Amino acid sequence: MSVESILGQMGLTLPEPPQPVAAYVPSVRTGNLLIVSGQLPFAGKSLLAKGKVPTAIDMEQARAAAEQCVLNGLAIAKAELDGDLNRIKRVVRLGVFVQSEDSFHDQPQVANGASELMQRLFGEAGRHARAAIGVTVLPLDAPVEVELVVEA
Repeated sequence: MSVESILGQMGLTLPEPPQPVAAYVPSVRTGNLLIVSGQLPFAGKSLLAKGKVPTAIDMEQARAAAEQCVLNGLAIAKAELDGDLNRIKRVVRLGVFVQSEDSFHDQPQVANGASELMQRLFGEAGRHARAAIGVTVLPLDAPVEVELVVEA
């Protein structure tokens, strides 16, 4: 079954590939690797949520934001891979950054929003290495940013 069919069964669709908000490119391909720049949880032209986890954004909102970041990253990957997400052979790594209050220690639970989506979409090939990092601030006051590396 295609990745896009699985997305459809989940009631999810890929957005238009987000444009960079600063001086970088959306992705870089080197050899068989595609590195997608960190994605914020944009839905259309606005962020799904803003602020620190868990005070401004609760865990479920933060997990949903991480999932949206992955959808945005996959939209960029699809454009780079000539419109075919099935060219992704392996999800290699996710880097998940969570804008966190000082006492918050559940960044891995937030990152699971991104990781679990990749595993549902790509099966065993969606299991990946990961970093889940708490930070004091993210661009545009986003609660989560996700970068990804895939093999194509």
